[in-house]
This record gives sequence, structure tokens and C-alpha cells, in this order.
Amino acid sequence: MDNLLTTVDPVARLLGDWASGINLYSILLRTVLSLLLAAVIGCERSSKRHAAGLRTFMLVSLASTVAMLLDLYVLNLTGHGMFLLSAASVIGIAIVSVNSVLFSSRSQIKGLTTSAGLWACGLLGLAVGAGFYTVVIVTFLALLCSLSLFPRFEVYLKNRSNHFEVHLELKNAGYLQNFVTTIRELGLTIDDIEMNTAYVHSGLSVYSVSISIASEELRKYKSHAEIIEALRSLEYIYHIEEMN
Repeated sequence: MDNLLTTVDPVARLLGDWASGINLYSILLRTVLSLLLAAVIGCERSSKRHAAGLRTFMLVSLASTVAMLLDLYVLNLTGHGMFLLSAASVIGIAIVSVNSVLFSSRSQIKGLTTSAGLWACGLLGLAVGAGFYTVVIVTFLALLCSLSLFPRFEVYLKNRSNHFEVHLELKNAGYLQNFVTTIRELGLTIDDIEMNTAYVHSGLSVYSVSISIASEELRKYKSHAEIIEALRSLEYIYHIEEMN
């Protein structure tokens, strides 16, 4: 246990002894580093028009860093501590993250990735405050790649999937049977249909429809977008789109 506590972070060793301790320069370094890394992540979210953007990510990371610094200060001052502020900051981050998740009228969950990103950014701030610079750098790069690079791969996997869900708006409920018949003729199967009650008084019949591609021909040559575009041409469909 003593060896674990006295282990110096590799990056901190390169910077010097001052980077490992709690002093004016290390506090400035950790605070600035926390803000800069969170700003990069926040800019990535803002560029995609997500509700939690630059300032939110910076504030979450800064609060976590300050909580860890205060806990370390108390530990150095008294010789013992329980990292209560750090634990409280994790709970606070969880609350903020949950509040960034929205449920749209189209039965879609919005902001789930941003919520997870906020939570991860908060933990990143704790690592910065603790002076674990190597962990910070590796985690930051992994988090940034997850948010900015992997979405393209995720879209590719979704387009290759034989299952997808659509938001369907029919001009009236009487056309539902026509839609089901057309789906079967195209070589698709309906796994589930759920009526969206948020549109009860809109004059439209709105559904969430889970669809599977049954035809081998469609699996080879048609993407979800092409199938939906074909369905959109039906005159009794007011609007249709794939749900995320």
C-alpha cells in the first residue's frame, strides 16, 4: 500500500517534483489542463448542436478538479481524509448528466451520448486534480475518439443491420393496413407497432414501427435510407424517418 501511495506518475516525473505536490504551480497546471481538455470535448459536442456544450463541459471538469484538489489539501493538512468532496462531485455529475437526457415526442432518447460524455469528463477532471497526468492523457484521447471518430463506424454498423425502427405519420388510421401490406410486399417484416399518444389530437395517426429486412435481395443491395425513401413516396404517408 505504501508503494502504491508513493508511486509518481510518469508524466509528473518528467515535469518535476512540483507537478506531483500541492503547490501554486501544480494547482495552476491542473486547473488550466482541466479547462483546456474539457473545452476540446465541449467544442466537439457544440459543433454537433448538442444541448450540453463548451461551458457545461468546462464547468463539470473544473468542479471535479477543484473537489479533488480540496480533498488532497485536507489529506496533506490533517494526515487523513475520506475524499468526500470528490465522491459528492461524482454524484453531482451524475445528476447533471441525467438531466441532459431528453425524450422527444417521437419516442426518441436525445442526449444520451452527451450525458455519458459529461460523466466521463467529470471523472477526467478528478484525475487531473489528483495529478494522474498519464491517465488523463490516455483517457482524454480515448474519450475524444469515442465522441468524434466512432460515430461514423456506428452509422456504418446501423446501416448494415437487418433491423431498424421508424417514426411513421399516416394521414389517418385507416391507412395502417395499407402500410403493413406494402411492407410485406417489399420483403420486410414488422416486429412491433406502437401508437404515439403525443399526437392524439393532431389529426394524424403516428406510430413507432420496428422493421426487419427479411428479403435476401434487400439485405444485399438496399440501405435503410433507400427503403425509407421508397416508403416516403406512398401518398398516404405524411412523414417517415428512421429513429436513432
